[in-house]
Formats: sequence, structure tokens, C-alpha cells
Amino acid sequence: MTVQPLDDRVLVRPKAAEERSAGGIILPDTAKEKPQEGEVVAVGTDEELQKVIAAGDRILFTKFGGSEIRIEGDTFVILQRSDILGKIVA
Repeated sequence: MTVQPLDDRVLVRPKAAEERSAGGIILPDTAKEKPQEGEVVAVGTDEELQKVIAAGDRILFTKFGGSEIRIEGDTFVILQRSDILGKIVA
């Protein structure tokens, strides 16, 4: 299935939540922090947004921004431009 975000929205595959704490303790699902980093899968039709962000880019986004969706067993987040905090440049 292919999903094309509309307007100023971006489809992101969030980074997996940490399984262990810094001290090595295994974290239960209820204690895991929601990821704020992910890989862009698709960019909406906004031409200005397409100049800045492209599929494959790694971005940082707000903790509770966007809508979480499941597609064929995988979890994705659809974010608006205002939910994106920055692009990770290696």
C-alpha cells in the first residue's frame, strides 16, 4: 500500500523506542518514551516543504505531535510542518 500525504504533511517511520535504560534495566512498554526522531517516508504536495525535506531524511519532531497510524503491521506518524523541529544532518 502506498500513502501520499497531502499539503504540508509528512509520513514518518519513527525510530524504535529504547528497550533498556541507561543503567541497563529492561523497560516495560508503559515506561518507554515516545520517540521524537524518525525517517521521512513521503512528503506532501507543498512545494516549499519538498525543497527542505525529502524521503530518506532523518528529522526530529514534537513529542505528542502528529497522528500515529498502522499500515500493513508497521507504525508510522503523519506530521504537519509545524510538528517538525528540525532535520538531522550527519
